Amino acid sequence: MPLSARVIIILLVVFSSVSIYPQVIPADSMYLGQTPPGGTPKIFNLQLTGGFKACERIAISSDGREIYYGEINSYPPTAMRVKCYKFENNGWTGPFNVFEGFMAPRFADHDSTMFLQDNHFFTYHSKREASGWSVPVKLLPSDTHTHYFQKSGLNNSFASSYYEGSPTNGDICKIKTVSGVTVFESLGIPLNSVLQENDFWISLDESYLLFSRNPGNGAGDIFISYKKENGGWTNPKKLGEPISKPGSNWEYGQFISNDGRYLFYTSGGTSWSSYYTYWVRIDYLIDSLKHSNYAPYLNRQIPDQSGVTGHVFSYTLPDTTFFDDDGINTITCSATLGNGNPLPGWLSFDPNTKTFYGTPSSAINTLIKVTAIDTGGLAASCLFTLNIAVTGLEDETGQIPGGIELYQNYPNPFNPSTTIKIAIPEAGRYKLDLFDTLGENVKVISEKYYEAGYHVEILDATGLSSGMYIYKLTGYGMSAVRKLIILQ
Repeated sequence: MPLSARVIIILLVVFSSVSIYPQVIPADSMYLGQTPPGGTPKIFNLQLTGGFKACERIAISSDGREIYYGEINSYPPTAMRVKCYKFENNGWTGPFNVFEGFMAPRFADHDSTMFLQDNHFFTYHSKREASGWSVPVKLLPSDTHTHYFQKSGLNNSFASSYYEGSPTNGDICKIKTVSGVTVFESLGIPLNSVLQENDFWISLDESYLLFSRNPGNGAGDIFISYKKENGGWTNPKKLGEPISKPGSNWEYGQFISNDGRYLFYTSGGTSWSSYYTYWVRIDYLIDSLKHSNYAPYLNRQIPDQSGVTGHVFSYTLPDTTFFDDDGINTITCSATLGNGNPLPGWLSFDPNTKTFYGTPSSAINTLIKVTAIDTGGLAASCLFTLNIAVTGLEDETGQIPGGIELYQNYPNPFNPSTTIKIAIPEAGRYKLDLFDTLGENVKVISEKYYEAGYHVEILDATGLSSGMYIYKLTGYGMSAVRKLIILQ
């Protein structure tokens, strides 16, 4: 074979094994040729139709050669569309109208799929075709509301259950299909809270998540949470100023550039004219916040407690009440009345064992506040009601019950103690037992001689599992049975 022929064959083999990519965009032409910002947000200039604003999230293709963004005419919008710039022939062209009646674009499946939103209710998806994009089709066949639907690089789907006008605050959820039914699985606390979590962006590797939280004062701030090794999420940290502005300002519509450097988002205040799409250098902040102190948070609400006068009251906070992402032994707890005043003289709190104890001499119904503070000075707190009642026997003094009787315990459900009132018709030895639902005796509450009349016993359920139990009073050939519920 001639040498020239062998050279041609070798060249063909070499070129056939190399993927041919579009021309790389010159650094000074990236992002529409706009000068990238540092740590101070800048307006990302986008051409708009008169009366419209660039709001909600944008989408940039993996190669950086396409930039999609939505424009809306008001909030909530009555008109919206998605536009696109393209880098072609060494320059940017556009913007072109791509989708009418949609906003908030997000790429998936290596840029071959685009998710869109119609206002704040349903998600649609479109497939890339040789001629452009297919007609958007509703993603879920049901009328399930999805907000900011997106797919991670791990092929997991996420959305917020928030939607415009929703009766409850939204949670950020992982979406699963179980037996053909779409299921929203909340990412749980502390990422989701009693407040509203709506717009969000999750990284392709699911290592962190940015979201907007509405504190209920006519504003929204951007927070960040990091994925933990156990699959949970860290206590969110707010992106402070200058990204999250104070007062009545909204920051939302998050998108992170594919190189992880820039955050694009929408920001505006009380006037429609104040809304713009901004961008800011974010990679340094993402890294530094990950390694800064986390605030402790309330992991499990303290249930209301009760007791009776003349009987020892004791309650120990479960170890799961508060949590700190910085590790164990970082939290110190203290207790006061709900208004900050000291606890009643009869009631003490041991911060080492996290236990309340004391013997009340009079009735009381008050709020108790428990505060957990970490070594960095950050704190979380919880309120619960403490109700101390008189024994309830005074109005029946001197009366002899007509028969054995077992009253419903109070409170119910409870943790860890509850009050049980009994009626004894004839003096003698009686026994009060606690059984599980399998009929096994798990605790003898009381076994002693009783005078005829009304009596109160305290059940301490420390060490018992949560669930339904049966308590039974027996004596003199008589018995009475009731059910109770323990919440640990």
